[in-house]
Amino acid sequence: MLTFDVTIPVLNEAATLQRQVSILHQFLCDHFPARQRQWKIIIADNGSTDATPELARELSRKLPEVTLVRVPEKGVGLALKTSWLQSEADIVGYMDLDLATDLHHFIQAYNALATEGYDLVYGTRLHPRAKVIGRTLKREVTSRVFNFIVRHYLGTHFSDGMCGFKWLKRTHVPALIAGGAVSNGWFFSTELLAVAEWQGLNICELPIRWTDDANSKVNIPKLAYEYLKAMVILKRQKPK
Repeated sequence: MLTFDVTIPVLNEAATLQRQVSILHQFLCDHFPARQRQWKIIIADNGSTDATPELARELSRKLPEVTLVRVPEKGVGLALKTSWLQSEADIVGYMDLDLATDLHHFIQAYNALATEGYDLVYGTRLHPRAKVIGRTLKREVTSRVFNFIVRHYLGTHFSDGMCGFKWLKRTHVPALIAGGAVSNGWFFSTELLAVAEWQGLNICELPIRWTDDANSKVNIPKLAYEYLKAMVILKRQKPK
């Protein structure tokens, strides 16, 4: 039985935090009943200015498997690195608070790492067997163009670097960070896959059922600019 930490990076999510974390908690209780002996949910708050931290503390008092990690600065990558480097679990990973990825894929991801010999599992919305619901044409085109640029510029093979559903054996985290997975922002998710490929890790691509969040706060032009800058920096870390 491998232990695992599920990290959820959050920023000003007071409106939905308790409901979404409770859904995830119940799912894990149903499918991994060992609970405290096997898993934790880590709410990684990266600079919220609303009631998110207080609500997370309330959840942690009510649900022993829930823990709050405070990260004073904004940045998904920073929140994940902070959470994972504190972890003692066998498996670490993350999903978005909107639970856009069907939760049943977590069982597949766990099995891939625990029994099938994989080092890292990532969800993909761009595989022919994936099913994406409610996504706008603008976001679909943006995602495909970005991933096309990543593959050709960095020489990688993974299909969906941006998907917020990734899991890996914790022992690989320090080497991945040392190899170039250093961004404090959203690009950290893509860096993980690129560096994992370069380091020869055994990667599982998992086609997922994804329901897009109509209330997403992502600023696409700003994010694209940040990604392109980070991509140039990452390429310098690619082994010759």
